[in-house]
Amino acid sequence: MDLGIKGRVALVTGGSRGLGRQAALSLAAEGVDVAVCGRSRETLDGAVGELRDLGVSAAGFVADIEADSDIEPLHSRAVEVLGPIDILVNNVGGSKAKADIDGTSVEHLRGTFDLNLFGGYQLMKLVIPHMREQRWGRIINIASIWGREHGGNIGYMSAKAALIGATKHAALSLAKDGVLVNSIAPGSIEHPGGSWERYRNENPPEVVGDFIEHNLPMGRFGWPEPVGDTVAFLASERASLITGACIVVDGGQSSSMI
Repeated sequence: MDLGIKGRVALVTGGSRGLGRQAALSLAAEGVDVAVCGRSRETLDGAVGELRDLGVSAAGFVADIEADSDIEPLHSRAVEVLGPIDILVNNVGGSKAKADIDGTSVEHLRGTFDLNLFGGYQLMKLVIPHMREQRWGRIINIASIWGREHGGNIGYMSAKAALIGATKHAALSLAKDGVLVNSIAPGSIEHPGGSWERYRNENPPEVVGDFIEHNLPMGRFGWPEPVGDTVAFLASERASLITGACIVVDGGQSSSMI
């Protein structure tokens, strides 16, 4: 299937590993030129090499999405190297405290929102003018099933729920401008260096097996490729009637009916 996005330019945050790396690879496989950011030059160089091997232009930038001062320079450098951003994938996320309300300070809650919501929100504001001008744009925010229903810790759950809400509101505001805004809610996806790999390594096999048995209907953790390919589809011409949606990619893990 030709997704109709060859020659477009994408920016993927946290694109040097995990879901961000796979999103970048899935876009590059469709002929999209891709800029990625991350905290480690070594992993960025590896990801950029993989992207270029697919025959597209690619660039990697060291940036901290939590830091307000890094956001505008990241956008400016990506535009300078590859051109105006047609597709934005806000992938960076995580948690500053893995506790309930008693164990989570306001500072840690703010930090988790900075990581999951505010950095991506700033990038959305920066890319929208170009998208509006050309009357075409795609913004895809990587949320979580634990932003749609109970799960994880209070900071992560609250921040991902806010990201889904901001996605929906922005989508309705921009629909007439040809700018489509959607989110993806992955389930428990295992990848090298990720939290679920650490969970497997830090717990006895019977604990991991019990979690899988009671939470993962497919009998295994998820893997990155279906998430990356969903990103590519939502960025495509084939998804031209989809906006304001939150697409679940979780192997049946979540229990919500909406």
